[in-house]
Amino acid sequence: MNAKLALTCTVAVLCVSVGASSDAVVAQGPAQSQGQGQAQGRSLAMLDRLESGRWELRRHDEPGAPRRLCLGDGRRLIQLRHPGQNCSRIVVEDTDSEVTVQYTCPGQGYGRTQIRRESDSLVQVDTQGIAQGLPFAYVAEARRVGRCGA
Repeated sequence: MNAKLALTCTVAVLCVSVGASSDAVVAQGPAQSQGQGQAQGRSLAMLDRLESGRWELRRHDEPGAPRRLCLGDGRRLIQLRHPGQNCSRIVVEDTDSEVTVQYTCPGQGYGRTQIRRESDSLVQVDTQGIAQGLPFAYVAEARRVGRCGA
């Protein structure tokens, strides 16, 4: 085949090679897809170990009052700019101290979030993507500060 090929990769996980013919070759790397927030093969156990309660999210680039959230599940930190939306997820990295998840919310945008655990009550969050048609990107520290409702 003499046709030139173009290789398109998304997060170095899903690569599609498209050429002059209508054939496409798809290669999937070590990351695993997830639908509707349910793990398939990857557990995201690090997020499950985070303490529930009231957390403060303080952006590194923005002085002022932190964002407060009642966190019952650490997985909520994955979609900070798309809360409660039914998004598909691809787990890029899943270790005891760090997770990286790329997600897509049909018609609403997408994001890529990396969460690094320092303790069960302190994590660093690096997230970027598109929400409401506009790009977002920020790094923040999330810290448990007490019980919800207190």
